[in-house]
Amino acid sequence: MVEKSVVNRARELREQLNQYSYEYYVKDAPSVEDFVYDSLYQELVEIENKHPELVAEDSPTQRVGGPVLEEFEKVTHDVPLYSLNDVFNKEDITAFDQRVQKALGHQVSYTCELKIDGLSVSLRYENGKLVRGATRGDGSVGEDITENLKTVRSIPLSLKKSVSLEARGECYMPKKSFVRLNQSREEQGQDVFANPRNAAAGSLRQLDSKVTAKRNLSTFLYSVADTSSLASSTQFDALQELEDLGFQTNQERKLCHSIDEVWDYIADFQEKRGDLSYEIDGVVIKVNDFEQQEKLGYTVKAPRWAIAYKFPPEEAQTVIRKIEWPVGRTGVLTPTAIMDPVKVAGTTVSRASLHNDDYIQEKDIRINDKVVIYKAGDIIPEVSHVIEEERSKNSEPYQTPENCPVCGSKAVHLDEEVALRCINPKCPAQIKEGLNHFVSRNAMNIEGLGPRLLNQMYEKGLVKDVADLYYLKEEDLLQLDKVKEKSANNILNAISDSKGRSGDRLIFGLGIWHVGSKAAKILLEHFQTIRALEKASAEEIHSLYTLGETVADSVVTYFSKKEVDDLLSKLEKAGVNFDYLGKTSSELAEVESPFKDKTVVLTGRLNRYTRAEAKRRIEDLGGKVTESVSQSTSIVVAGEDAGSKLTKAQDLNVTVWDEDQMIEAIENSST
Repeated sequence: MVEKSVVNRARELREQLNQYSYEYYVKDAPSVEDFVYDSLYQELVEIENKHPELVAEDSPTQRVGGPVLEEFEKVTHDVPLYSLNDVFNKEDITAFDQRVQKALGHQVSYTCELKIDGLSVSLRYENGKLVRGATRGDGSVGEDITENLKTVRSIPLSLKKSVSLEARGECYMPKKSFVRLNQSREEQGQDVFANPRNAAAGSLRQLDSKVTAKRNLSTFLYSVADTSSLASSTQFDALQELEDLGFQTNQERKLCHSIDEVWDYIADFQEKRGDLSYEIDGVVIKVNDFEQQEKLGYTVKAPRWAIAYKFPPEEAQTVIRKIEWPVGRTGVLTPTAIMDPVKVAGTTVSRASLHNDDYIQEKDIRINDKVVIYKAGDIIPEVSHVIEEERSKNSEPYQTPENCPVCGSKAVHLDEEVALRCINPKCPAQIKEGLNHFVSRNAMNIEGLGPRLLNQMYEKGLVKDVADLYYLKEEDLLQLDKVKEKSANNILNAISDSKGRSGDRLIFGLGIWHVGSKAAKILLEHFQTIRALEKASAEEIHSLYTLGETVADSVVTYFSKKEVDDLLSKLEKAGVNFDYLGKTSSELAEVESPFKDKTVVLTGRLNRYTRAEAKRRIEDLGGKVTESVSQSTSIVVAGEDAGSKLTKAQDLNVTVWDEDQMIEAIENSST
């Protein structure tokens, strides 16, 4: 029999952690520091490990993923998930409005919402508890993906009220997560996803929900299967009611009272879509009043009270002149198309990633082909297809190189991976990329050392690894093109300054596979020094919150190599700091500053600090720096030429500071 105090404590922890998670993932307004959440989470884990009978369905510990499934079970939707009829111009929207007015006999209001480019999902709650999550499927029958959806942090496992309903919305992958995922997959020699929607769909349909848990998916909920389950009588109010229940809803919605207002909304977001942190492909227009929706009814396939305006595809035609195969720091050869410059989605591009040789062969891409390109997720230039009818009769299929274009070593496919890889550890390209990574802002942040100078240093034999940077002398630098005495001294001072960076920056700079800047900070905050981390076992590392087996194995493998030990000794001898110098969780709790527990957005050009440095300073003072402005944003720091983020902050009455106010707050804070 479990003691009542333990039962109560487990319940209390679940409630606290779910509330903190809601504030962090849905409202983007955390009320406690990460260390507070982490310590409470670990306490709950310990209780549940000792008393498995206390594990509840809405426990945050259940978000890590369940057992691997053999297949998904089919789910029949009691109320079908209808598709929407698409329209493509203002005339089509006007015709829709005229049909609505003719059927109802009067003018109506419309709720306009962004059309999120993700995967439609349905979430069933009984007495406030999530009992099932499913895909849309064909609208009538979907697949049960409950375990996968439980790993999505913005989906509440329990609602703020004990109600029964079926909520519907879109599960999507944020643009930054999409870029990081594809970069990681390319480094590991895996196929990349074509766009954020495909990435979200592929992530949700994993039979192993632990994979889904790592993909950083999110959701926007926009409706319920049965509107009678809500107190609201309109779509616009229903979105707020869903938010009040604990769901994440999109804040860019607008209530419009005429088709001209609808069109202005469309034009506005067609212009701003590239600034959003998620992908949209249009705007959904719904009759606002539920009674009016019911009167209008449905066709066989779609509601008569809603339509979807689809943005025109942003594509362009160009010619591929050659294909280059740059080598990354992990040895992966990534083919890149060099094209005639062309403007697409607002920018001029002349290069496009071709990902791997399978991609080239599948699309049958050849030199001098005319192709259609677009931007995947409005981010990355991609080749859509070849215009074969304009291909020269003398064109020949492209031949994938057999050797590394830099060092000449045999290019291979490891473990049946799709990527070609150079496995020569002394490949100059890999060493140069490693040097570039080491001096980058999030690593050792050595100003004045860019790819051009680092390339010269390597070619002249001045540096063969990152440790050699700390043994450079003025006479070495004066051998480099366009480097005079003053700039040589500036570079030496920047290198010397970097010796004092916190040890987690060094760990990130070393380029250990699967160890990003956040993982590096978690590792060093726990072990405090690189020498202690070097001796840690995979089990010790894996036990740290958020770090999985892949990271643990990679770290242990890295430090087991003799050449790594030699490199560390060389860095240590040069006086490079190995200790963690950042604020610990307990120290952050003692910080007194205007940033403490505040959500801050940086926008525009800063003069005193780099963006990365300002972010670090604010976080050291207990603040959280995010990318987007919302109602939960506390402060927007507006530098020179601040744009749409400043405008949105003013619209939402968010406090706006200039750079001088930020600097004053930083310098006057007690740490």
